[in-house]
Amino acid sequence: MDRLDAAAIVVPGVEVRVLERCTSTNDVAQKGIAPVLIAAEEQTAGRGRRGRRWHSAHGAGVTFSLARRINRPARELPALSLVAGVAVLRALHALGAHPARLKWPNDLVVDGAKLGGILVETRNASHAVIGIGINCRRTPGLEGKVQRSLAFLHDFASVSRNEVIRQVGLALVAALDQFEKHGLAALRSEWEAMDAHAGQKLRVRLADGRTLSGIASGLGSDGSLQLNTRQGMRAVTSGRVVSARAA
Repeated sequence: MDRLDAAAIVVPGVEVRVLERCTSTNDVAQKGIAPVLIAAEEQTAGRGRRGRRWHSAHGAGVTFSLARRINRPARELPALSLVAGVAVLRALHALGAHPARLKWPNDLVVDGAKLGGILVETRNASHAVIGIGINCRRTPGLEGKVQRSLAFLHDFASVSRNEVIRQVGLALVAALDQFEKHGLAALRSEWEAMDAHAGQKLRVRLADGRTLSGIASGLGSDGSLQLNTRQGMRAVTSGRVVSARAA
């Protein structure tokens, strides 16, 4: 097993810390002085979006969080998961994981199987913590535990976890710089080009429990998922894609 090593994860202008174990890297990063990157061999209480548990075996994946100030209006911060998605895919494609795509709003997928996820939390109007989880080494029993199909980075690219974190960290800083200067508009078309469900018929469970079906039609200027429904174009700002098929 390749061990995480802060000295091998150099992201200019960012303090990098490696922990053997923690509750969640987002929790630790929120308490630090930004900019800081916290990586851990194991999380005892890792979490995903909407409080779901993030499962990963010790040393088998990449779990880290980047905390930094974001100089954009608070109303634009919900788009950070999309910005982070573009950054992660830039890095993973460069490392050889070319089949990886994005699932709105915060999943990394390969042919429908989950490769990783993104969790963004904001402490105030300008301080954001972006958590990244990526499955690296295939782990027996993990798919049964999470009850869904999974993809693993090492099936596509032979690369150390330190290098994955370094490359994703560099790409994340660059994408956040773009976002600060130009907003989501600077990355919107790139996200749409990486969309796993572009042009497919989706069923989306909304935050209030209702479902909505329509053809995936890219992003709104605010990062909302655009669905072309029988009643016309609808913007989904909060929800979860529960099924997808060819239109």
